[in-house]
Amino acid sequence: MDDAEKAGKQFAELVRILDVLRGENGCPWDRQQDEKSLVNYFLEESYEVIDSIFKEKPDSVAEELGDMLMEIVFLARLYKEKADFCMSDVVEGINRKMIRRHPHVFGEDTAAGADEVTLSWNRQKNTEKSRDSLLDGISSCTPALLTAFQIGLRASLYGFDWPEAGAVFAKVKEEMLELEEAVGKKDLRGIMEEIGDLLFALANLSRHLGVNPEIALQFANRKFTTRFRFIERTLKDQGRDIEGASLEEMEELWQLAKKER
Repeated sequence: MDDAEKAGKQFAELVRILDVLRGENGCPWDRQQDEKSLVNYFLEESYEVIDSIFKEKPDSVAEELGDMLMEIVFLARLYKEKADFCMSDVVEGINRKMIRRHPHVFGEDTAAGADEVTLSWNRQKNTEKSRDSLLDGISSCTPALLTAFQIGLRASLYGFDWPEAGAVFAKVKEEMLELEEAVGKKDLRGIMEEIGDLLFALANLSRHLGVNPEIALQFANRKFTTRFRFIERTLKDQGRDIEGASLEEMEELWQLAKKER
């Protein structure tokens, strides 16, 4: 039995398990859920997959992908109950889309490289969905930093972009100066606008450097949290509370935490 056949049988079993859990004699918790309540779990699983990938833990990636797959099957089951669509519609739809969006593989078209493939993909999406703007389709639920990244990526496909990373560095410096000017004027509205412009420029600098800014910020958040907890833990081991520590003491422990990596 090859991997595709084995995976197909296991997938069918997962569908059956969700049918049982949602059935009359199933699990009370599973029977209570609806598509909106599952959104939080779906989002959580998405971030856990990303976390496992960047921690380079294949076993954890496999587990988290399983959790995400379960959420997908669960959501499809909920919509099936409302007679909107079923799991087979989901799989059939993505199969058709993958073939349709790869005419250079499954059809007669050709593609010179990955950039041309991406451009062709987006052209087909715009045609299929009758979009009025090249920026249509970017989710309003996406975190703002990731949205900035996606806007820049979409515009760059059509040549509206900085020529190289050095030009974006210059834009970041320009936005920093404008922010300093707004701060000097104590212009709250101007400060908010310039911070937004600075973050947008940084998101596009990240794109030019091949880094997703949302993931980069997640790493920074995690790094700060780890080091701050080191400060708390060290002070606690000394029988002290962080509220009684001076900035100089905390900075010294912060530098020590950096060496603990």
